[in-house]
Amino acid sequence: MLILTRKSGERITIGDRIRVTVVEIKGKQVRLGIEAPPDTKVHREEIFQKIQHENEVAASSGVKALETLARFWQEKSE
Repeated sequence: MLILTRKSGERITIGDRIRVTVVEIKGKQVRLGIEAPPDTKVHREEIFQKIQHENEVAASSGVKALETLARFWQEKSE
């Protein structure tokens, strides 16, 4: 992990297309501004984890549905 120190108004550049600006520091909170291309998804960590979980649930439910459908057709053909 790279750790950088920045003051309010200072920036960090990631690659050629992403810039992170420290907008405000208030107590223990830091407000960040993120400039990224429209095709780059930017999420808070807790939202990203929820999306990952929902994707896993959706993927596994698709497998279960296919297994149920396969059993149905197998039983019907017997």
